Amino acid sequence: MKSAQRDMTDQHGHLDPDGPDAALRADIRRIGTLLGQTLARQEGRPLLDLVEEIRALVRQEPEAAADRLAAMDVTTGTKLARAFSTYFHLANITEQVHRSRDLRRRRARDGGWLDQAAKRIAEQGVPSDEIAAAARRLAVRPVFTAHPTEAARRSILSKLRQLADALDAEAAAQVLYGQSDTTASTRKFAELIDLLWQTDELRLDRPDPTDEARNAVYYLKDLYAEAAPQVLADLAETLRQLGVETAPTARPLTFGSWIGGDRDGNPFVTPAVTRDVLLIQHEHGIQATEAAMDQLIDVLSVSRRLRGVSLDLSASLAKDLDNLPEVAPRFRRTNAEEPYRLKVRAIKAKLANTRDRLRRGTAHVPGRDYLGSDELISDLELIRASLARNSGQLTAVGVVATAIRTVSAFGLQLATLDVREHAEKHHEVLQQLYARVGEVDDYAALDRADRTKLLATELTGRRPLASVDTPLTDSARKTFDVFTTIRDVQDRFGADVIETYIISMTLGVDDVLAAAVLAREAGLIDIHNGRARVNIVPLLETPAELDAGGDLLDEMLSLPAYREIVKARGDVQEVMLGYSDSNKEGGITTSQWGIHKAQRALRDVAARHGVRLRLFHGRGGTVGRGGGPTHEAILAQPYGTLDGAIKVTEQGEVISDKYTLPALARENLELTVAAVLQATLLHTSPSVDLERLARWDATMDTASDAAFKQYRSLVENPDLPAYFWAATPTELLGALNIGSRPAKRPNTDAGLGGLRAIPWVFGWTQTRQIVPGWFGVGTGLKAAREAGHTEVLQEMHANWQFFQTFLSNVEMMLNKTDLTIARRYVETLVPEHLHPIFDKIREEYELTVREVLAITGTSELLENQPELKRTLGVRDTYLEPLHHLQVALLRQYRDAGEADRQAVVAPGARRAPSDSTALERALLTSVNGIAAGMRNTG
Repeated sequence: MKSAQRDMTDQHGHLDPDGPDAALRADIRRIGTLLGQTLARQEGRPLLDLVEEIRALVRQEPEAAADRLAAMDVTTGTKLARAFSTYFHLANITEQVHRSRDLRRRRARDGGWLDQAAKRIAEQGVPSDEIAAAARRLAVRPVFTAHPTEAARRSILSKLRQLADALDAEAAAQVLYGQSDTTASTRKFAELIDLLWQTDELRLDRPDPTDEARNAVYYLKDLYAEAAPQVLADLAETLRQLGVETAPTARPLTFGSWIGGDRDGNPFVTPAVTRDVLLIQHEHGIQATEAAMDQLIDVLSVSRRLRGVSLDLSASLAKDLDNLPEVAPRFRRTNAEEPYRLKVRAIKAKLANTRDRLRRGTAHVPGRDYLGSDELISDLELIRASLARNSGQLTAVGVVATAIRTVSAFGLQLATLDVREHAEKHHEVLQQLYARVGEVDDYAALDRADRTKLLATELTGRRPLASVDTPLTDSARKTFDVFTTIRDVQDRFGADVIETYIISMTLGVDDVLAAAVLAREAGLIDIHNGRARVNIVPLLETPAELDAGGDLLDEMLSLPAYREIVKARGDVQEVMLGYSDSNKEGGITTSQWGIHKAQRALRDVAARHGVRLRLFHGRGGTVGRGGGPTHEAILAQPYGTLDGAIKVTEQGEVISDKYTLPALARENLELTVAAVLQATLLHTSPSVDLERLARWDATMDTASDAAFKQYRSLVENPDLPAYFWAATPTELLGALNIGSRPAKRPNTDAGLGGLRAIPWVFGWTQTRQIVPGWFGVGTGLKAAREAGHTEVLQEMHANWQFFQTFLSNVEMMLNKTDLTIARRYVETLVPEHLHPIFDKIREEYELTVREVLAITGTSELLENQPELKRTLGVRDTYLEPLHHLQVALLRQYRDAGEADRQAVVAPGARRAPSDSTALERALLTSVNGIAAGMRNTG
C-alpha cells in the first residue's frame, strides 16, 4: 500500500496533482505508506507484495484476479481482507479530517448554515415577532438508536479518532509555526496503525443494551463538551442579529435515545434494562455537567469586594452552605469573597449527592440534590441574573448563558429516552385484563371498530382494570411493567427522562387507545385531572398506513377522551413516519412519495383540530432506509409540516460519520437546526400555484403506481428468498455482533417477510446490487413519461425540492451499484435456475439509469458531482478485491456445510466467537471491509 494513492491518481488521469484535494490525497498516500510498513513489519514483506499484486491485477485482469483470490488459502485471505479493511478505515478518517478543515475554512469565509438561513430570512423581510414565535417553538431532537448498522468496533473507532487528532495537531502546528515535527507525528501515526492491526476488528460477543447505551454516551458527552454549546451559542447570536433575544433556558436543541427503550422485537430490553440504561446515562450526564461546572469555577473569579452580588444569590448561597456540609472548609475559606465560585461549588456538591441518591435509589431531598435539571438551571439562572445586574453582562450572556443552554439541552440524563413497543403486545395485555373483569367474552375476537369503542369508553372511566396481583402471562407482564417502570423512573430521575411512548405497526385507532389505557392503569394518564406524563405516538410504517395516516389522526383527535390527553401534553401530537419498512414493502418511490403525502394529510388534520404536529422521521443510514443529506431532506418536506419541532433518528455508522470529529458534529447539528428554522419561517405556504402542484402530484402518482407494481413483482417472486440468501452474505450478519436486536422479527419463517429492513439492505449492499436504493424508479419514470408527462418531469426536477432530493439520492445509489461485481456473486453462488432474477434486476437498473439521465440532462451518473464521483471511483479500486475474496470465501463456507463448521461445538452449547472457524472469520473480515469501503452497512 506504499504506492496506493499514486496508483489511484495514475488510474484517474484527469486528477490534478495540485487540485483542491491534493492535500487530502497526500495524507492518504502518507497513511497508506505507513500501513504498508505496518504490514511488512507485522506480517512480513510477502503480504505487502500480495496487496500490491492484487490491486494491480484487479485493474488489469479482473478475471485473473478473481481466480487468484478463489485459490487463496483462508489464512492469507483473512490477512488480505484485513489489509484492505484497515486501509478503508484509515482513508475514511483522513477524509473526515480534511472535510472538517474545509468546513472550518468555509465557515471563516462564508459563515455557517445559520448565517445562510438568517440571510434568507432577512431577505424575505420576516417580522421579528414571527421570528420570535418560531424561535420559541424551535425543538430539534436527533434521536440515537441502537439499530445495528455500525460494523466497526469502538476500539477501532477510538484509535481512528486519535489518528484524526494527531493529523489535526500536525496541521495546526504547520499553520502556527510554519512547520511541524513530522518525524514525531509520523511515529505517532505508525504506532496507531500498528495498534489498529493488532486490534481484533470483530466483536467477541453480541452487545447487550447497556453496552449500546455506553456507546451512545461516548458521542453524547463529546457533543456536550464542544459541538452543542457552539451551535446553541451560534443560534442565539443568529436570532439576536434578526432582532430576537432568546432565553438561555429555551430548548431549541435536545437529544433523544431509543437505547434501552426500544422493545419492538428486542427481547433483551426489559424494564430492568430501561432503569439500568437511565442510570448509565445519568452517571455520564452528571460527569459532563461537573466538567462544565469546573469551567465556570475557573472563569467566575468575580470578587464581592469589587462588584456587588444580588440578594437572591446571596440568600441562595447561604442556604446552600447550611444544607451542604460537603462543601469543603477549604473552599468556604478561599472562595469566601468569590460568591459565584462558591455557588458553583455548591452546585457540584448537589450533583455529587444526586449521583449517590440515584445509585442508592433513595428519595430526592430538596436543597441537597437535584430531581431532573430544573433546580440546577434555577441555580445557574441566579448566577446569570446577578452578573447581569452587577456589571457582568458580557459574562452573563457569554459563558454562563452557554452553560445554561447546554444543561437545558442535555439535562442530567444526556438524552431523553423513547419507549417503543409493537401494537399487538398491548392488545395481548388487555385481552387478559378484560378476561379478568369478565365484561368482554373474547377481546381478541373484537373487530377494530368495537375495540375502539370499548377502549374509548374505558379511557373515560375511573375504575382500574388491573391490580398489583393481577395474574398475567410472562410476556404480558413484561409489557405491562414497562408502563409502571416509566412512572417509577420519572419519579426517580425526573419527568424529562421519558416523554414518548411509540406504538409500532399502528394499524388503527384501537392500537393507540390500547397503549393509552395501559398508561392510565400505570398512573401515567388521568384525563379527569388533565394529566398525561407521556406522549402517545403512532408509528406509520407501511405504504397502506401512510396513505391512511390523515384519517387515523382525524379519528384519534375526534375522540374527546384522547383529545384530553393531547391537551394535557400542550396540544402537541407527535406522529412517527417509518422510512425503512415502507421502503422494504413498497420500494423507494412509493415509500418516499407516500411519506411526503402523509405529511401533508397529517398537517391539514392537525390544523383542523387546533393541534400542533410534531413529526418524527425514522430515517436509516442508507438511502434505501430513508437516509441521505439531512439539510436537503428537511427543506424537501411539504410546506407547513415543520412548525419548529422535529425528531430524526440517527443510527449505526451515521452516528460515527457525523459525530466522531467535533467540527463535523458541529456542522451536522447546525445544518439541521438551520434547515428547521428556515423551513419554519419560509416554507409556510405553497411555493408554486395549486394547478402546477396538482400536475406534479398526478405525475408522481403515476410514477409511484408503476414503480410499486414493478417492485412488488420482484419481492413477490417466490424464488426471491432463495436468490437473496444465495447471492448475499446476510446469514453472517448475526455473527458480526453489531447489535442486541435480532435480525428477524419473532415468530417468522425463513422467508423475507420477517426479515428486518437493516439486514435486507445489508445483503443487497454487500453484493453491490443495492436494490432498495433504486429498484422500480426506472419503471415509474418511464410510465410517467409514456403518459405524456416528460415536460412535467423536467419541470419537477428544476423547481421541486422533493423531486430533486429524491432523484439525487437515487442517482448516488445507482452509482454505488456495480452489477459487474454483483454478477460474480450470482454466477458463483446462485443456482442457475434463479439467474433470471438477476436479469430482471439488471434490466431495471439499466432502465433507471436511462430515465434518470434523461431528466437530469447529463451523460453519466453524478456528472454534476465530480468530487463524489471521483471519490467513489477511487474506492472501487480497493473494494473490488474484497468482493472477489468474499465470493470465494462464501463459496468455500457454504460448501463446507453447517455440520463441519460447527463440529467444534458441543451439542446444545452456545457457539462462542472463539469457536468460529477461520473461514467464518475471514468472511466477517471481508464484510467489515466492504462496509467500511461503502461507508455504510445497512
